Amino acid sequence: MNLRVTIVQTELHWQDAEANRNMFSEKLANAAPKTDLIVLPEMFTTGFSMNAADVAEEANGTTLNWMQQEAKQHQAVVTGSVMVRAEEQHFNRLYWVRPDGSFATYDKKHLFRMAKEHHTYTSGKERLLVELNGWKICPLVCYDLRFPVWSRNTDSAYDLLLYVANWPKIRRQPWRTLLQARAIENLAYVAGVNRVGTDGNNHPYSGDSAIIHPKGYHLLETAEVEGIHTLTLSKKELEDFREAFPAHLDADRFSLEG
Repeated sequence: MNLRVTIVQTELHWQDAEANRNMFSEKLANAAPKTDLIVLPEMFTTGFSMNAADVAEEANGTTLNWMQQEAKQHQAVVTGSVMVRAEEQHFNRLYWVRPDGSFATYDKKHLFRMAKEHHTYTSGKERLLVELNGWKICPLVCYDLRFPVWSRNTDSAYDLLLYVANWPKIRRQPWRTLLQARAIENLAYVAGVNRVGTDGNNHPYSGDSAIIHPKGYHLLETAEVEGIHTLTLSKKELEDFREAFPAHLDADRFSLEG
């Protein structure tokens, strides 16, 4: 079974959720082909903002409803992260929204302390593993990329590792290198979806969204421009590689605590 993955690399309107939703609706209506999975960046309704007190929306609110409508319209899963308010806390929350309207969530585990994200948002505690067309997928958020233990593919738990991000241009080399490393060490496809343009804090972003083969080479690598790209991933190719090179059978056993 193949999986068609569509990644959306774009500029974002700073802290303007309605403008961003309208922008994505227009882009997807005009450019999105038939696909199984549409991936939007981290905090795709606002940009990477710490102004959660004024800008965050209620969990399961307007943006989730919009994602449900887009998923139904395109008959594809839509995913990306949003700043939300829930139980008197704020979360950088990824939604995984299916065409039938059902959804799952993942709250970003590793909060970017250099931007004081950990002072604004509450850290998630559990990974999310989802299934789509016979594929097992693990969606994570931006800074999670730097922590290989959290991304570890124990017992081949997933086939595709996914990162949505607002990863600034100044650190583009670690982004590109770590995406490749996560694919190689986990014997899995890796997709990283980043934004371009400049945010309200004057931080530029280079995009560099990519899809990486389990062997570590790029199947797709974007330029520093807006664009929607779709790639078909082969499950058989992944399974054949794992059978020919079963390094996962020699992986060190460990468990996560805290």
